[in-house]
Amino acid sequence: MKTPITWFELPTADLARARAFYEAVLSISLHAEVFTGMPMALFPYEQGGVGGALVQDARYRPSRDGAVVYLDTAGALDACLSRVVGAGGKVVMPRTDIGPPGFIALIEDTEGNRVGLHMARG
Repeated sequence: MKTPITWFELPTADLARARAFYEAVLSISLHAEVFTGMPMALFPYEQGGVGGALVQDARYRPSRDGAVVYLDTAGALDACLSRVVGAGGKVVMPRTDIGPPGFIALIEDTEGNRVGLHMARG
């Protein structure tokens, strides 16, 4: 097993708002799609890598108390953190050194999800 994570979904109450937040904070484009009737915005990923999406569905409820997914900041953790508030979110835990694996921070997105940001050391 290369990694135990193969896919993640972040619940949204407002898919367009959440998509705009993550595109602004991470400086990426998310791809809109409807899968089995569920509106999604897919994070970019390479074939065989870990993928994920923002989802809007009555069965999903955003939460700051549930599981935490850490998103890669491609070496730009500080830049990502500087865009969180302007995009409508909150910084819950600032950049924190976690030793050899690098640095992390926790944010709350526009939907109320607690999400981790990660930057590898190097």
